[in-house]
Amino acid sequence: MTVQDNGVTRRGADLAPDSVLDTLEKDRAAALARLTAFLAIPSISTDPAYHDACLEAAGWCAETLRGIGFEAGVEPTDGKPMVVARLRGETNGQPRPHVLFYGHYDVQPPDPLDAWNAPPFDAQIVDDPTHGKIIVARGASDDKGQVMTFVEACRAWMAATGALPVDVTILLEGEEESGSPSLEPFLQAHGESLKADIALVCDTGQWDAETPAITAFLRGLAFSEVTLHGPSRDLHSGIYGGPAQNPIRVLAELIAGLHDENGRITIPDFYDGVSDPSPEQRDAWRALNFDGKAFLGEVGLSVPAGETDRSVVEQLWSRPTIEVNGIVGGYTGPGTKTVIPAEASAKFSFRLVPGQEPSKVIEGLHQYIASRLPADVDVTYKGEGGSPAVGFDTGAPAFRATAQALEAEWGKAPVIVGCGASIPIVEAFRTRLGMDALLVGFALEDDAIHSPNEKYNLSSFEKGARSWVRILAALGAADAAA
Repeated sequence: MTVQDNGVTRRGADLAPDSVLDTLEKDRAAALARLTAFLAIPSISTDPAYHDACLEAAGWCAETLRGIGFEAGVEPTDGKPMVVARLRGETNGQPRPHVLFYGHYDVQPPDPLDAWNAPPFDAQIVDDPTHGKIIVARGASDDKGQVMTFVEACRAWMAATGALPVDVTILLEGEEESGSPSLEPFLQAHGESLKADIALVCDTGQWDAETPAITAFLRGLAFSEVTLHGPSRDLHSGIYGGPAQNPIRVLAELIAGLHDENGRITIPDFYDGVSDPSPEQRDAWRALNFDGKAFLGEVGLSVPAGETDRSVVEQLWSRPTIEVNGIVGGYTGPGTKTVIPAEASAKFSFRLVPGQEPSKVIEGLHQYIASRLPADVDVTYKGEGGSPAVGFDTGAPAFRATAQALEAEWGKAPVIVGCGASIPIVEAFRTRLGMDALLVGFALEDDAIHSPNEKYNLSSFEKGARSWVRILAALGAADAAA
């Protein structure tokens, strides 16, 4: 992507003024102090005890954005509020490119507290033998540190030039870590006012500490809670053991049958619509030299458990899965209680790929269970839903401009990756608002998100902000050249 500047053709990625990058450099200490203050707020959305802390975090975000020059407010919902901020530039009669940046201010619970090396909401700057200086706190990587890379980039643009190169709307939610129950109603009510040319999502990661990445594919999600009902009440296992059907045993057999000996899922029609990666895509993935053994070794595992004829990268980026997230049944307290339980339940989640519809996958699960239920056992379902997988056009002008901007900052082209996880908001942006998204983040696999001692590299924080400075410039240039 190129533009003409005083007769010299320049890449859009090189258009970020030095003054903006210099401002970031001079403001490093203050930026870190702002992040530390944000991290100190225990905005745990899933725990009602921290509702006021979530309100505090929303207010902190709005006040911070107003201090930069945004019109920002805290918008109420039935749950945690949304923060919406807007900053427009002079148009001179010409349309300006417009981006919507999305992030979240809520965090996961810090438990178990005794596994932390310091209080989780008292951010610590630590010297790490691998990454140099890191910041350790709950939310450092997911997602407060990531959000602040973009906020600090906007601050530097405004301080150095008095304007942003594109119009910016920012949407920060407070329930991403607890299922986003208020997001869909909010988009239904306010979606038209949030529409932009493209959404920017900074809730993903780098390829490694020295290499940026753009996520071009997200697996979808489906989920179901299954409860098997057997006898009319819990039974004495001495009196009824043998002839009485045990729902836990039936549930265990159902779970065991979900995969065959090669790791393929046995649910009827599960793979309908699922395509294999192209030879070119497989070649590109092989060129990444992804170390599957090391990937598993970091979490104490050694052997891939997915389909045996697929590489670890293929299992993560191109294949659907079903996982059992929890099982409950019978007596689980201390000591012994010899009962045959009246019921047993399990929570299931699916990761989906393009071509799969969540509703059809859940219907297939129902068929699988119904075909295998023995006499005297009934089944009920609850908590079912999901969102489909999302893929993006890597040849689109905004995608290419962003790739050039990242290369200008990091000195190497970004790796185009898939993501085995799901970000439902991205699908909502596409279906509700008609927007594609650019997924650019600066987290690393070893950031321990959702775990004790979550961290964010200071280099990721600082170079992430510099990257957004360049990306905003490149998106403005891409629009000018289009």
